[in-house]
Amino acid sequence: MATDTLKSPAGTGGSAGPGGLRRLLLDNGALTALIVLVVALSALSGDFLTADNLLNIGVQAAVTAILAFGVTFVIVSAGIDLSVGSVAALSATVLAWSATSEGVPVALAVVLAVATGTACGLVNGLLVSYGRLPPFIATLAMLSVARGLSLVISQGSPIAFPEPVSRLGDTIGGWLPVPVLVMVALGLITAFVLRRTYLGRSMYAIGGNEEAARLSGLRVGKQKIAVYALSGLFAAAAGIVLASRLSSAQPQAAQGYELDAIAAVVIGGASLAGGTGKASGTLIGALILAVLRNGLNLLSVSAFWQQVVIGVVIALAVLLDTARRKAGATPVVAGAGAGAGGGPGRGRGRQAATYLLAAVVATAVVGATSLLHGGPQTAAQQRIGLSLSTLNNPFFVQIRAGAEAEAKRLGVDLTVTDAQNDASQQANQLQNFTSGGLASIVVNPVDSDAAGPAVQAANRAGIPVVGVDRGVSNAKTAALVSSDNVEGGRLGARALAEKLGGEGTIVILQGQAGTSASRERGAGFAEGLKAYPGIRVVARQPADFDRTKGLDVMTNLLQAHPDIDGVFAENDEMALGAARALGSKAGTSVQVVGFDGTPDGLKAVEDGTLYASVAQQPRELGRIAVGNALRAAAGEKVSATVKVPVKVVTGENVAGFGG
Repeated sequence: MATDTLKSPAGTGGSAGPGGLRRLLLDNGALTALIVLVVALSALSGDFLTADNLLNIGVQAAVTAILAFGVTFVIVSAGIDLSVGSVAALSATVLAWSATSEGVPVALAVVLAVATGTACGLVNGLLVSYGRLPPFIATLAMLSVARGLSLVISQGSPIAFPEPVSRLGDTIGGWLPVPVLVMVALGLITAFVLRRTYLGRSMYAIGGNEEAARLSGLRVGKQKIAVYALSGLFAAAAGIVLASRLSSAQPQAAQGYELDAIAAVVIGGASLAGGTGKASGTLIGALILAVLRNGLNLLSVSAFWQQVVIGVVIALAVLLDTARRKAGATPVVAGAGAGAGGGPGRGRGRQAATYLLAAVVATAVVGATSLLHGGPQTAAQQRIGLSLSTLNNPFFVQIRAGAEAEAKRLGVDLTVTDAQNDASQQANQLQNFTSGGLASIVVNPVDSDAAGPAVQAANRAGIPVVGVDRGVSNAKTAALVSSDNVEGGRLGARALAEKLGGEGTIVILQGQAGTSASRERGAGFAEGLKAYPGIRVVARQPADFDRTKGLDVMTNLLQAHPDIDGVFAENDEMALGAARALGSKAGTSVQVVGFDGTPDGLKAVEDGTLYASVAQQPRELGRIAVGNALRAAAGEKVSATVKVPVKVVTGENVAGFGG
């Protein structure tokens, strides 16, 4: 495969014809899988194989690939690093905080960010080498520590990125993305370290047989420290590139990226047992993941099914590698020299032939699909994309339901994506919508600032964008359809305070740190509470807009504050979790106020478990957003701001509330 130099069984080396082609394809499993994906997606979507979309794929693969290059060092040496996503977020946060809040020169701030990532890697290496902790445990601990420090430094809010560094997220000449250049440069460095340095050879030796490496004179402990330090350094680089794309350092950025990085390395042919792996294979693995996500977006595959498909493809890619190995190919570590049937020159010649074959196939696909999809794309006039911050929340599920119902009524093809509360993933989805030539885009931003650069790209492409529930900063939107989160927070404060008679102690359950919805609702509640000096807030804790976390956090808070009088939760899910923790106290001795007006929340208000919910009418938000998007696409004038009224729903008026 593309990630190993292989010895073929006797009698197969240098063979020609169908058997030789089969061996060539089988021995390059990841590359074969990538070519098959490109061919299939090119045939299925006329928007896939365009220059703009291919560059989008490169940009979207860049952060995962850079993280994966660092993880390659670790996996080759038979380790694992689960901390790279959190280290990336911490490094970017340090850069933004030091340059903007502390006035540190930008160049020095970049050095501090890289030093932060490297230091995290050094700590991992020390814990593994001299603390004798399993790599899984050591890096899992660093995952939590780095994420926590990122939140502490940023106070849970995104920090604007310095302008000179933000240019890393731009393009050269208006078309060549800088993240792609950074990815290629770091890939070449990775290949050089693995193939041409003493440290690289040591990684393969340690991964192949650590005890034998030690007995042969290698200082295994020090080598491992260097390996994890390299992984931390690459994570810092990935964090800087990611923050540059978003024009802000997000404390919650890159969550789950460590799994993508490990998947890219394994898909690329490395073994988790150590001893094998190459930079080119890792790059191919990252491209496979990016191509999959991009293609599934363009094909309007359900956001939920996308996760299933990606998991299946990862499993199939690894199974293909297993089948290749069982077929008789024996992996040899990079730089070992010989290929099938000969010396170093012939091995390199076969590898060159492999990539030449891939280029020929890709060229043939370009020609075929350009003919297949060369006609006018009239259907694009009726295609709209909707990017939601998450679908793991009933409020946003209702926005989708309202949008889909309106799209069906109007005869519009609506593609819905789930950003899973990841600003960078949402940026990728918006780029895919833009390159897909949609008539218009509706976006519910994970973060208003982070969505700006991707919406700017849609602006340049002439695609109107409509914001729903939250606005977009530093970019043009045709309309913003929203409730007033700040006003809703004020109304929630007034409702709770008046129910308590202006006296008492309360706790606040906050949403996910760094999201604009949490900041705005919290700010409105704090402002509204100023009119009631007799109300005292005894605790504020985040529960991430999640019912289970609301239950756990409220249970813990009751240990320290058993006699509270009220709870304000920044959404209904957390309010319902808090009510569960309160048990019989909810609605009797403790008054709970939620936010959103979800069906479960309104049912709890009706039952008396919640005192009130600040209802936003999410179905109306989705319906109106799609209608405005279609009118904007047709060139009709739409209102810049469409406010859907919020309303405090209590037991007295819940029966007449339509939602």
